[in-house]
Amino acid sequence: MKRWLAPAGKHSYAGLMDEQTRIELEAAAFRGLVAHLQKRTDVQNIDLMNLAGFCRNCMSKWYLAEAKAKGLEMNYDDARKEIYGMSYEAWKTTHQLPASDDQKQQFQESKDGHAVIEGLK
Repeated sequence: MKRWLAPAGKHSYAGLMDEQTRIELEAAAFRGLVAHLQKRTDVQNIDLMNLAGFCRNCMSKWYLAEAKAKGLEMNYDDARKEIYGMSYEAWKTTHQLPASDDQKQQFQESKDGHAVIEGLK
């Protein structure tokens, strides 16, 4: 097993490994995040947006944008099913709670920090 050691003062291993290994690590991290969010259905999208500036819908849009960039036929509902682990409508019916006035206010106040999704029209 190879060990990748970052040079002193460096915070990224990306330059120390081959491209395929980097892609595999990133893909594994993404799959772990998706699995975690599928398990944590108690965590509401609006809370993710207010805290981190992204949510499951953002991840679905990033996924869709990359699929389109690769020439794959996919729509937003297909992408959301990959991220949510079920249809968005089923997830909303089963897990989504109404947003409180405080959550809605925080959402508006945090808009400058929300994720930007490029590559979709």
